[in-house]
Amino acid sequence: MTEIERNDTYVALDLETTGLNPKEDSIFEIGAVKVTDGKITDTYSTFVIPAKQLSERVTKLTGITEKDLEHAIEPWQAIANIIEFVGEAPLLGHSILFDFSFLKREAVNRKLSFEKKGIDTLRIARLFLPELPSKRLEDLTRHFQIRHRAHRALEDARAASELYEKLKEQFWTKETAAVFAPVPLIYKVKRETPATKHQKERLRELILMHGLNVDYDIEKLTRNQASRYTDKLLEKYGRKS
Repeated sequence: MTEIERNDTYVALDLETTGLNPKEDSIFEIGAVKVTDGKITDTYSTFVIPAKQLSERVTKLTGITEKDLEHAIEPWQAIANIIEFVGEAPLLGHSILFDFSFLKREAVNRKLSFEKKGIDTLRIARLFLPELPSKRLEDLTRHFQIRHRAHRALEDARAASELYEKLKEQFWTKETAAVFAPVPLIYKVKRETPATKHQKERLRELILMHGLNVDYDIEKLTRNQASRYTDKLLEKYGRKS
């Protein structure tokens, strides 16, 4: 069996994000492991400065606090690093399109190319393990007795790679090879430009007028984000206090 047939070289990837919507939320942790012939040969892990504060729910889920992000790197640096780390290898992850969508948006906004193929362990598990009540990564790692600290990016990436190797060992044949093969990851996104000076001033004016505390950094907003936040404030509070 050739390396291409068995997909023995890939980068398993996972992100921790402030929410589930790549248009409004942002990355605050990246973890990736490079795998060759079933063995981890390199790792990459970093905290990333998010455009909004971590919610209490996110901190409770991940254990990550604002203090942990004190030495986080800028998003532009993170996406450049991960593009270099991944190289030509396909991506692998549990619901990999979710992670790819955040990275692709960041890459496009930085005028960087990030066209990738990917392998989705969630899709593979759904096909071959329909009897299991849950296909969450933590439940599948428990099923296969894989040691796993959930909701930390590097640990989730490592667990996804080990899960893939278990699934491949148990279910890969020449007849099922296509299921395990990388496929193009499609996520359409247009480049967003930073919020204008006028947009930022208008948003600050509304926040001050209504005495609000917000969880986002106005300086890091795109034009679309600033417009959405302004519209939400106007809809809720009106133009005057």
